[in-house]
Amino acid sequence: MALLQITEPGQAVDPHLRKRAAGIDLGTTNSLVAFVRAGVAETLADANGQHMLPSVVRYQKDGVIVGTDALNAAASDPLNTILSVKRLMGRGFEDVTRIQDQTLYEFVTLDGGMPRIKTVAGDISPVAVSAEILKVLAERASQTLAGDLDGVVITVPAYFDDAQRQATKDAAMLAGLNVLRLLNEPTAAAIAYGLDSGSEGKIAIYDLGGGTFDVSILQLRRGVFEVLATGGDTALGGDDIDRTVAQWIIEQSSSSGDLGASARRGLLLEARKIKEALSSAD
Repeated sequence: MALLQITEPGQAVDPHLRKRAAGIDLGTTNSLVAFVRAGVAETLADANGQHMLPSVVRYQKDGVIVGTDALNAAASDPLNTILSVKRLMGRGFEDVTRIQDQTLYEFVTLDGGMPRIKTVAGDISPVAVSAEILKVLAERASQTLAGDLDGVVITVPAYFDDAQRQATKDAAMLAGLNVLRLLNEPTAAAIAYGLDSGSEGKIAIYDLGGGTFDVSILQLRRGVFEVLATGGDTALGGDDIDRTVAQWIIEQSSSSGDLGASARRGLLLEARKIKEALSSAD
């Protein structure tokens, strides 16, 4: 039986088509924003034609820089340039201080236990950092779609707990966005691959990201995904590989490894370039 589209007097024929919604992949290393045109999802580029936005925010006394320009300053201004903030989302003060040696940042806490990062612009929460990234992506979508967004769908790791999911929603709210829903990244990957229109069965999704390496088992029945199980290593993402490569470089150079924040950040970024180059070179 076909569904009928019923409209009231004065309404558009297809009022739902007048809505502007976007999908956001808020990643540890890079982020993307996309929308659906004629049934096909398209990622949106910035004014320079770049689709991926580095998930990097640099705080200065007179403003905030997000993306490539912030990444370019990551080594020269390591304490005010925040990378991989997704790993800090929804974490308590004790949790982040355990990994303080990995992040380079100095953390402080206020009443309530939410950790904040000390910068020249003041003490900034991970939620506020993520909000800056979301603002840039939302602005890109609004310019492309010629209007403010009515809502967004944001992907999150399947292992994210309630606190991490709520922190993601809080970041979106701080960015002025209406979250239509949070979508688990393995489910989003399966849909993007077209598995929702395929045969029924069990599907394994591997997700090697900047923060973690995860695997999820999905059951597909009549176009509906059910997550049967999920697991992974929260210390086996791209950042961890970068640190391993950087440590190897230190060992090969016979250095003591006692480097300042700027040198450590620069070495980690160089290790990332080496790792990424292995995609196309021996």
